[in-house]
Amino acid sequence: MKILIIEDDAHILSLLTRGFSEDGHLVESSMEGEEGEYMAGENAYDIIVLDWMLPGKNGLKILQSLRQKKIKTPIIMLTAKGETEDKVAALRAGADDYLAKPFAYEELLARIGALYRRSAMEGSNTVDIQNITLDLDAKTVQKEGKVLLLSQKEFELLLFLVKHKNSMVTNAMIEEQLWSNETAVNSNVIQVTIYHLRKKIGKDLIRSFRGLGYKIESR
Repeated sequence: MKILIIEDDAHILSLLTRGFSEDGHLVESSMEGEEGEYMAGENAYDIIVLDWMLPGKNGLKILQSLRQKKIKTPIIMLTAKGETEDKVAALRAGADDYLAKPFAYEELLARIGALYRRSAMEGSNTVDIQNITLDLDAKTVQKEGKVLLLSQKEFELLLFLVKHKNSMVTNAMIEEQLWSNETAVNSNVIQVTIYHLRKKIGKDLIRSFRGLGYKIESR
């Protein structure tokens, strides 16, 4: 997943950034509300972790603004406010989930995973595309009942293509999603990953369009 954290508490931000990164996710962050809102509007994220109490524009106003701009990225609110009316206000403003501080990192991670599954595959933990089945919890892929051994990047790339099924996915989109936090990326890393992925799942599932990108069709 690619996660945006908007949080002004340096300690919490550091813990979440390290935790998400160690769990294999791409992380971008901001400690300022206006900057975080701009990032959320200009870039594609799978999940936004948004603190309520921010300097300047607070999290609730940012949430309302993003939803007014038709940005549908799942958002989980973090806040010291634990009153029922605050939770109701956040959910009515468009938050997908709400977690009061202090919280356990494992619970936040579980909630984020649930939001991601819900948004990516309409709540299902598995998704079928042609003769392939992806298990989003186990991060495994089966073809005609046989489990395929995919690397983490191969699974993430396949899932990204499936999320955008029937649409063209460019090299730039893939690099931004899967490799944006890596300083040195081999120029043909995407092509190599696609090559190995096709060897495992079959060459016909992923279509190539020279100079444009790749596509998986749900036929």
